[in-house]
Amino acid sequence: MKLILTSILAIFFLVTPPTKTVYDFTVKDIDGKDVSLSTYKNKVLLIVNVASLCGNTPQYKDIQALYAKYKDKGLVVLGFPANNFMSQEPGSDKEIKQFCTKEYAVTFPMFSKISVKGKEIAPLYTFLTKKAENGVVDADVKWNFQKFLISKNGTVIQSVAPGTSVNDPSVLPAIEKALTE
Repeated sequence: MKLILTSILAIFFLVTPPTKTVYDFTVKDIDGKDVSLSTYKNKVLLIVNVASLCGNTPQYKDIQALYAKYKDKGLVVLGFPANNFMSQEPGSDKEIKQFCTKEYAVTFPMFSKISVKGKEIAPLYTFLTKKAENGVVDADVKWNFQKFLISKNGTVIQSVAPGTSVNDPSVLPAIEKALTE
């Protein structure tokens, strides 16, 4: 009997998804203010690690256009500058904000520079990249502009490769579907 009960409990814990969501995290915005991601409950999120000096930097244009098109339907893009890849985001938060505003007219929320991999990885990115944390996918950040699509209930839907446009047939329909669920 003890063995059966132990087996049932083991199965329960193996198939029970983690209960943590992105809403459990507080981060600093680009101006240094604390922001609880629970602010975005019931919104579809696209979380992107960004950089100003990367070959993928022109993606800001399409990401901003996506945000402008879908923000009234419930999409919020969250930009997280990171300097993890060949020092392609060397600026201060103030410099990053000026660059994004001037060069790409970014209006989606931007956050303080963080680490998206390695020993100093931000807790949010540990959640996004580890299946043991998010219950869906192991998706180490490979480069700047990797994207994570998050459901209205704060769970990870999918990770999108850094070089893949938000307009790609593997991305845009997933965003549109998440907005209707």
